[in-house]
Amino acid sequence: MPVIEQTHKPFEAAAPTLILGLGNILLTDEAVGVAVLQALEAATEGNPNLTLMDGGTLSFTLAGPIAEAAWLIVVDAARMGQAPGTVRLLEGDAMDAQLAKHANNVHEVSLSDLFDIARLTDSLPARRALVGIEPDTVDWGSTLTPAVAAAVPQAVTQIRALLARWGAEG
Repeated sequence: MPVIEQTHKPFEAAAPTLILGLGNILLTDEAVGVAVLQALEAATEGNPNLTLMDGGTLSFTLAGPIAEAAWLIVVDAARMGQAPGTVRLLEGDAMDAQLAKHANNVHEVSLSDLFDIARLTDSLPARRALVGIEPDTVDWGSTLTPAVAAAVPQAVTQIRALLARWGAEG
């Protein structure tokens, strides 16, 4: 997995923030959410407002941590019709629309289902974003493809900038 050098101050979050990495580590680029979490670990240590969580392939057990977060950033492989390794940031309603388009999956639950649970319990995070990374290959394998591995530092940079912007906006 790519190593992110600490050239900036550690990540900061002004509100309880969950950074949720999704994916299956046995399916090449599907593991990119976990790879981004690993790249974030050193930079987020010691910040009581930041929680990194490997959400695996989703489950209803994630409803609690999502409800407890004021801010939520989800990192996942996302087919968006872009070149492999393309990183896109979708916030709020744009994120919801992306999830609604791609709600069908083979897992127990979709992220869209978890958001519906949060809406019903009035616990949907006030700020939420998806950092989607276009996969190249989703097949048996334990290594990201070169294009997707190269996107990990860009995803980390986007998350840092997003947290700074959300903090500045109050």
